[in-house]
Amino acid sequence: MTGYAVFLRGINVGGINIKMADLQRELAGLPLQDVKTLLASGNVVCSAEVPAAEVKSLIEQRLREAFGYDAWVIVLPAERVRELVAACPYPPDEADTHTYITLSSDPVLLQELFEAGAAAGAEQVSLGPEAVAWQCPKGATLDSPLGKLGAKARYKSVTTTRNLRTMLKVLEAARSTATVTGH
Repeated sequence: MTGYAVFLRGINVGGINIKMADLQRELAGLPLQDVKTLLASGNVVCSAEVPAAEVKSLIEQRLREAFGYDAWVIVLPAERVRELVAACPYPPDEADTHTYITLSSDPVLLQELFEAGAAAGAEQVSLGPEAVAWQCPKGATLDSPLGKLGAKARYKSVTTTRNLRTMLKVLEAARSTATVTGH
């Protein structure tokens, strides 16, 4: 049994509104255990006996059927999320700066995004083939180089971005799930 963190792309923005209770109910019908939803931005922790790619496929299909939108998710083992967060050189809280981690299911496109960000002058660090950490001034996320680049249609199906504080909350939830399930 593996603990997973699941990050949904693009819900509760742009007209795709899903209540976390409805999301939890739909995911409970899948071969997943200890499903917990966190925050209204589409963060889930769960356990499963199947690989991450199968969890991704199962969840995307269920979301498409249940909520009628083109669902994309990033699924990572909770232990990998811990490693990525630990590798982030930026602090989770600063008075005037936000720290973000962009996650991707496509390492090639993430590298392309990273290179485009570098060319645009973004302050960023590669955390691995599936994650990039970056900072921007508070209130300027959407206008930042990586905020603008990540919004392009080319990256929407394979990336999602979370504030580092959110990632820490996901890890805490994953830890409590692992404790409950004995992992």
